[in-house]
Amino acid sequence: MLDANAINTLLVNGREYKTIRLLGKGKGGYSYLVNDKRKQFVLKQIHHEPCSYYQFGNKIQSEINDYNKLKKIGIRIPEMVDVDIENERILKEYIEGYTIFELVKSDCMKDQYIEQIKTMCNLLYPANTNIDYFPTNFVVQNELVYYIDFECNDYMEEWNFENWGVKYWSKTKEFEDYAAKYSQ
Repeated sequence: MLDANAINTLLVNGREYKTIRLLGKGKGGYSYLVNDKRKQFVLKQIHHEPCSYYQFGNKIQSEINDYNKLKKIGIRIPEMVDVDIENERILKEYIEGYTIFELVKSDCMKDQYIEQIKTMCNLLYPANTNIDYFPTNFVVQNELVYYIDFECNDYMEEWNFENWGVKYWSKTKEFEDYAAKYSQ
């Protein structure tokens, strides 16, 4: 992992980006807020740390494939700006706003955000696709919900929004347990 507090310059296909801060760590990589002196982006650095509940193949190719699939389905996602295969880095549009997780935690969640995720599901399910419905993967900008991750998988009812994701989109026991565990 990069030290997000240090001044780091990362290259994506020979182009320099200054690391501003760590945004988060997921199953497949670390996401950093970066800039090129003109604009902010998210740089995802793929990692190969073990994940007990998820198996990966070629992570960088999976990201590219998943991005293309979600774009084709019509899901609102950030633009993939560049991919550095050799360094396993993805540069994508920065969607500024609060995550659904932050909105639930601060009692600022709105019904219209749930309606927007249901609209996404109406596109995903007929395409035999699930996304990672965990609320840290969604950012609201100008009242629009964006899925900021690119991960998608074949549809399984067990992991759809109604059976799994919705448990974390309000102050349920599951949400409170997760928030308590990771706010320490």
